[in-house]
Parts: sequence; C-alpha cells; structure tokens
Amino acid sequence: MAFKLVIHLNLAIFDLDNTLIGGDSDHSWGEFLVEQGLVDGIAFKQANDQFYQDYLNGSLDIHAYVAFALAPLQTMSDRQIEALQAEFMRSKIASIMLPKAQALIEKHKSQGDTLLIITATNHFITAPIAKALGIEHLLATDPERVDGKYTGKIVGTPCFQGGKVIRLKAWLETQTQGYQEQYFYSDSINDLPLLEQVDYPVAVDADEKLAKEAQSRGWPHISLR
Repeated sequence: MAFKLVIHLNLAIFDLDNTLIGGDSDHSWGEFLVEQGLVDGIAFKQANDQFYQDYLNGSLDIHAYVAFALAPLQTMSDRQIEALQAEFMRSKIASIMLPKAQALIEKHKSQGDTLLIITATNHFITAPIAKALGIEHLLATDPERVDGKYTGKIVGTPCFQGGKVIRLKAWLETQTQGYQEQYFYSDSINDLPLLEQVDYPVAVDADEKLAKEAQSRGWPHISLR
C-alpha cells in the first residue's frame, strides 16, 4: 500500500511599519523627499505629518495619501527613481532595521513556514525593504503606472484596514497549497480586521488601542525593539 506524504505548512504574516522595522517607511519617505529638496519643505512636512497622524488615528484617506506621496515621481525617469530608492534605503531604512525582527523571520523560516509581508504602504516603497528582510512574498498598496509614469492613483483594493483581509484572501486563492495555521504580527489597530481572522494574532510593540485589544483578548504582545 502506498502512502502519500502530506506536508502541513504554516503561514507567517507580518505588518511592516513599526513591526518589522523600527519606524514608518511611508512617513520616512516624506521626510526623505524634504531632505532631498524635491518638495516644498514646510508645506510638505506639515501635510506628511498630518497624514501620519490620520493613520495613527485610523482615519487615513489612503487614496489622498498615495497621490501626495508619489506626486514628486510623476516626472522622473526610471533611472532617477531607482537612484532615489537606493538612497532612501541607505539613509532612512538601514538604521531602523531590527535584529530581533530578523531573528523572528529566521525562526519562521527554520520551521519551514511561508512568509508574507502585508502592508498599507505602497509597493514602490516597500518592495526594496521586503527584499532586504529576505521575505519573498509581499502584499502592498499598488500604485498605478501609465506609460511608465506614476499617476498617484491606486490599482485595485488598497492594502489597508479591511482591505488587507480582501487582499490576503485573493492571494491565498493563487497558492498551490493551503496553510494549516496562520500567524499575523502587527503593531497597529488598523490591522484589527486581519488580526481577528488568523489563528495566531500577535501584537508587536503595539499602539495604545491595539495593546488594549490584545490584553482584553488574551493575545500575545511582544517587542522586537
């Protein structure tokens, strides 16, 4: 009698900003544009700070934010954009990479888990960060490009709040295997819809609202700082 080997895989899902890295890459991008002299410093900084506060409050208009954050790229060539990405990684992201986060990533890899980053931050900003973290799969808010230029619009469902649940379900339907158990690590109350859907929700250096939810629901609350 022949026996079929069945491998049960787990899925480890990670938020990115303030979870796997010690800061917010979206907000850092705005600061970077100011530092590079590519935008009106005072007005842009004020708007960038307000968008970040809206995110923290759970009231962010993500369509308005993506249009704002990517507007300076609309007239740039691919070569200019790639150079900006490289400098952004060097000057703003390298210093907020977290050794404990990398250790957690390696732990899941050693267990044979599939790893996925799911983030509201747009794909332009987050793809190089996911690569640096060694995580192959990334779901992010997808900015529209027409004739090779960013338009400031979003393609499909923004990967934000309940949109993360929608995007994850769509991604799972593309996978050739199911996952026995799902972990999700996040710092933000914005991710409550997805945290409620997985087998193992984990709060990571959580904001005040999520910390209270984690405590009341008995979810683990860890620090990667």
